[in-house]
Amino acid sequence: MLIHRLPRFDRRYKKLPAEIKDRAEEREAVFKLNPFDPMLETHKLHGKQGDEWAYSIDYYHRISFLFLKSGDVLYTDVGTHDEIYT
Repeated sequence: MLIHRLPRFDRRYKKLPAEIKDRAEEREAVFKLNPFDPMLETHKLHGKQGDEWAYSIDYYHRISFLFLKSGDVLYTDVGTHDEIYT
């Protein structure tokens, strides 16, 4: 699975603290093996983001993404629960 990133994701990721980036990299390795691993708490979003999914980096931070028809994934956003779901 290839992971593509929107420019918005990249901009917001750069602003994360180093410890969150480290955790995100660890979680991404798990995600690549199994996007629905229970430790990720992967879930479908609702409302205007109804086509997207998200998984947890830690208690506060999430990565939102889309499954692409090619089997790849597109990261759309990263941030706290409130930042992503508003």
